[in-house]
Amino acid sequence: MSSRDTAPASLVHPVLKSPIGHSPNENEGLIVFALGCFWGAERAFWTQTGVSSTAVGYIGGESAAPTYDAVCSGTTGHAEAVRVVYRPTEIDVGTLLRIFWEAHDPTQGDRQGNDRGSQYRSGIYASSSAQLEEALSSRDRYQNALAQNQRDPITTEILMAPPFWFAEEYHQQYLHKNPGGYCGLLGCGVNFPS
Repeated sequence: MSSRDTAPASLVHPVLKSPIGHSPNENEGLIVFALGCFWGAERAFWTQTGVSSTAVGYIGGESAAPTYDAVCSGTTGHAEAVRVVYRPTEIDVGTLLRIFWEAHDPTQGDRQGNDRGSQYRSGIYASSSAQLEEALSSRDRYQNALAQNQRDPITTEILMAPPFWFAEEYHQQYLHKNPGGYCGLLGCGVNFPS
């Protein structure tokens, strides 16, 4: 995964106290999730024991170095996303996937609640073939749970991670800086099967 090498990547995470652009070491993993507005998505992961760093940004689009305004126009093809560096000895990718599935509604296509557009789509962007396989398997398990609850099919895109671009500084850890800020994550009320 490549990324914009600008000031936001070197910022220190105010909650986790690590650089938000932290590259995983040999004892860490990296995965990117898109689940609607990235402000609430980031908070869903930084609260988890075993997460080393989180950052928000843009993934899956056509243009290099996208800006928030360009992504919000819906013309770049990018999704708002959260980059998660984690310690597998403390939190495994399966747990991160459960959090992902339960934190949003993966059946809504290009929207989450009132947020509409391709930039709010659901996505899992793996950094290894093992992660990709586990993500696909988790999708199938969650789809079965959704079907048992008469829910629509999952629309989540799952693929190897394309370039990730760090969002502007004011978006990083936004809900830590603005505790009463907007968070559109509601979930869909169906638990991931144990």
